[in-house]
Formats: sequence, structure tokens, C-alpha cells
Amino acid sequence: MTIALPTSALLHLPFEALAWACAVGAAWLANRTGLTPADWRQQTPPGAYLLCLAIGAILGAYIAGTLPDILRGQIGLGHSIAGALLGGIIGVELYKHFTGMTRSTGGNFVLPLTVGIVIGRWGCLFAGMADQTFGTPSDLPWAVMLEDGIARHPVQAYESLAMLAFLIVFLIALHQRARWAVGYGFQVMVIYYGTQRFIWEFLKPYPTVIDPLNSFHLICAALVIYGLGWIAFNGTKEAPHA
Repeated sequence: MTIALPTSALLHLPFEALAWACAVGAAWLANRTGLTPADWRQQTPPGAYLLCLAIGAILGAYIAGTLPDILRGQIGLGHSIAGALLGGIIGVELYKHFTGMTRSTGGNFVLPLTVGIVIGRWGCLFAGMADQTFGTPSDLPWAVMLEDGIARHPVQAYESLAMLAFLIVFLIALHQRARWAVGYGFQVMVIYYGTQRFIWEFLKPYPTVIDPLNSFHLICAALVIYGLGWIAFNGTKEAPHA
């Protein structure tokens, strides 16, 4: 048994717009209701910080998203949330290095990023083959039939549900003011995202860089290393805030 899925490349854009809207709405609601700590709500990132974040995220998104096509010998332009996340981190960490900033500044990004991924990945799934994020063939009962007529792993749904699980845990932890959620929730999210994405990448037919690893495996590994390293060197300095 497989699930015949109606697909269209045009479906990606409305899901992406919905993901952005819900991400912004989630961040606003969390601040409005006091779910986020007071010092998070008082943070106003400098313009240079936001510029470094934007440049890093945009470059990371398009470099990572286009690399698989280059490895296939094709001409194309893609974008990737994993690449955007890594690029944004690099941009911000460079800014913090040159300005002497040491505290974690990613707390406010956890909810919007997670919500965006949870919703946006369904747009990738319903975009079908055109999105280039489809899974490998599968005979599992929940395999989806895309426009090529081959039953495949719905890897986008796997990732969405995995991040939804994290979102639920994070919301509970944030409400309880758990130390990890308040002090280094962004780094924990990065570790979790990188780990679950690393697993799903084995179910995608991307060209390998270091067999059996593709370029996204390497990006995810870098995200996990960053998160673990940050917590190891800075986690004990981050105390819970009201």
C-alpha cells in the first residue's frame, strides 16, 4: 500500500509563505504571553548583527542548495534551510568574535525556526520531484507515490514530525524555565536538527561527497559539532532567567 500524493511545484510557495507567517506569529505570541524570558524580549540586535546573520544565511542557503546539482553535473540554483542555518551561525559568530560578544543570542530564533521547518517541509513534500528533496524508493505502508510513479520515503514528513516533537518538548521546557531551554536552547535545537537531518539524508538520492555521506551530511555534522562545542565551552556560564 502506498499513498498517492497530489503534487505541484506551485505548492511550495504557499507553504513557504504559511511557514514564514506562522514562524513570525509564534515568536510574537511567545513574547506577548511572556513565555519567553524577559531578557530575550529586551534584546534588540544591532543592525550589523542582523546584516551578518542575513548575509550568512543567504549565502549558506544557496551554496548548500546548489551544491548537489553541481555534483550531478547540472546547472541549477537551489536553497537549503540546513545551509541557511549553518551560514547564519557563521555570520553571527564572526560578528560576535569581532565585537567581543560572548552571550548566546539565539534564544529568540528557536521557536520561529522550528515552526517554520515543521510547516515548510510539507511544502517540499507536496512540491514533488521538482523540489529535489524527495526520498529513496520504499515499500513501507506510508510510502508516497510522487509524479514519477515510484513509492518513496516521505522524508520531508519525517523531518517535520521530528521537529514537531522537539517543538513540544521545547515549549514545555521553556514554560518550566528549564536551564537548557533558557540558557542554550538554540544550541540544543541545532544539535537536534542536525542529528535528525543527518539520519534522513541516508534516505535521499543525493550524490555522495565521502561515500556514503552527501554534502548535507557534512553540513549537519558541522551543526552538531558547533552545538556541542558551544555548550561545552559556554553552557555552564548561561544561567536561567525569569
